[in-house]
Amino acid sequence: MTKPAAETRVVHAEFTAGAVEASQLPPSTHVEVAFAGRSNVGKSSLLNAMMQRHGLARTSSTPGCTRQLNVFDVRCADGLEVGFVDLPGYGWAKRSKSEKAQWQQMIEGYLRRRAGLRAVAILVDVRRGVEDEERQLVDFLQQPREASGKVDIVLVATKLDKLGAAARKPALEVVRKNAGVKPIGFSAETGEGREELWARIRAAVVGQTKR
Repeated sequence: MTKPAAETRVVHAEFTAGAVEASQLPPSTHVEVAFAGRSNVGKSSLLNAMMQRHGLARTSSTPGCTRQLNVFDVRCADGLEVGFVDLPGYGWAKRSKSEKAQWQQMIEGYLRRRAGLRAVAILVDVRRGVEDEERQLVDFLQQPREASGKVDIVLVATKLDKLGAAARKPALEVVRKNAGVKPIGFSAETGEGREELWARIRAAVVGQTKR
């Protein structure tokens, strides 16, 4: 019988920097994991669940609340240190074309040039699945970067608790087929998927999943 993974306990988490351009961020002190997704996909709720904090990453019922790159310093009980970077949400039609272009430039600049970046978690609502923006982001991340270092792509299907138990596996399978990679089913409400996502982050950051 497989022994359940011990819970990843976060002993320190704080907001350390925010900027509207990647060049304005201070140099990274830890390797970083970025979190990207459509507006209102539940990114802030996921970050708070991962960091075991309430309200550290700002949540809002208004899509497009995050308008800058937000960096959080995270330290776990076993000594693992990592920077979490909350990227502005995309795909909200009410933003102007010029603002969307500015956001795209901001995000692409960070993803191309940030030296400490090691993984990007792409979030999709399990009920909506993978759409054109997510496919374009995967394609973009597979292109050569200006900064050195391999960047892992982690697909996360959020809001799993919004589906009944019988509907979850088929919905995740649809996401897998459309993306070509197996997603992590995640619920910020129940904590499902949290340890699996932490394991993927560890694999990207330190090359192993041991605790």
